[in-house]
Amino acid sequence: MNTKELAIRTLEELPENATWEDVQERINFLVGIRKGLRELDEGNGIPHDCVKEEFAQWLTG
Repeated sequence: MNTKELAIRTLEELPENATWEDVQERINFLVGIRKGLRELDEGNGIPHDCVKEEFAQWLTG
């Protein structure tokens, strides 16, 4: 599905009373997801073990 098709589908899935802010929020959300998936595909993700270590440090303060 290309970008235009995804945008149209996204708009069609919003409720009839959606505001411009709702539209903007949904599109920004999808952009963020696509950016994150692209970064993972490029090998720019953070390994799970590193994330677990960081959370452990945050929780122990």
